[in-house]
Amino acid sequence: MRRSYAFGLLVMSVILLGVDGIMFHLHPNMQKCLKEELQVDVFVSGEYEVSDAPGQKVDYVVRDSKGHILSQKEDVSKGKFSFVTETYDTFEICFMSRVPPTHRGVAQEVSLITKRGIEAKNYEGLGEAAKLKPMEVELKRLEDLSEAIVQDFAMMRKREEEMRDTNESTNSRVLYFSIFSMCCLLGLATWQVLYLRRFFKAKKLIE
Repeated sequence: MRRSYAFGLLVMSVILLGVDGIMFHLHPNMQKCLKEELQVDVFVSGEYEVSDAPGQKVDYVVRDSKGHILSQKEDVSKGKFSFVTETYDTFEICFMSRVPPTHRGVAQEVSLITKRGIEAKNYEGLGEAAKLKPMEVELKRLEDLSEAIVQDFAMMRKREEEMRDTNESTNSRVLYFSIFSMCCLLGLATWQVLYLRRFFKAKKLIE
């Protein structure tokens, strides 16, 4: 039973709390952004590395959909960043290449690894600071993982309720629109019949 429970937590952690790694080429004087939706109060950490190119500089910035800057640095080559989300929003990480007009630029290779939630926490440092045993650190990690899974399920249920309410509202609006359209068609058909009747009477085609 305990093995199956631990296996279930492991599967859910892979599904919900994964680690994202990506590598791409940043062309001269271009910008490339990566976006992701995150929940409230999620700890995010990242590690990046940019290949060296003489005479070229690369800047990075992390911001939300409203333009609030969470992390920013110019002329980077290798480093880390971290932030905590305050609202449910879409966050983006952008890398910008800067090349002087007199310099012939080349594409630079950028590698980025981001972690969020439980995976972003340093449990080894936490265990050393609190003087916890390895088993206690692992139990703490599993406790946080269980709490994160419960929160994710609660958020999924909330989204499902919102989607259901939206579907019901849309169905009722479609029904009312259909009734309104039928009334308009019936009114238009009645008006056409009366108009044609008056027209034929005026032409003395019918009595």
